[in-house]
Amino acid sequence: MQKLKFLPNNQIKLSNKTYKGYNVGELPPKFAFIYNEDKDQDGINSWFNYKGLTYVEYNPSIWSYV
Repeated sequence: MQKLKFLPNNQIKLSNKTYKGYNVGELPPKFAFIYNEDKDQDGINSWFNYKGLTYVEYNPSIWSYV
């Protein structure tokens, strides 16, 4: 059985991956589609719900550290 580790800012660590929690109205624009041919962009197609939040894998960009 996998254990959840709670981090600050609505984040959870599970199986060495970090997931960020979002409310329904705050989901990222790439949520719930597989591929957008117009923009040549992959979407977020895997998530889980826990205690009222939707968690998606958190992959910070290099620009979030600047």
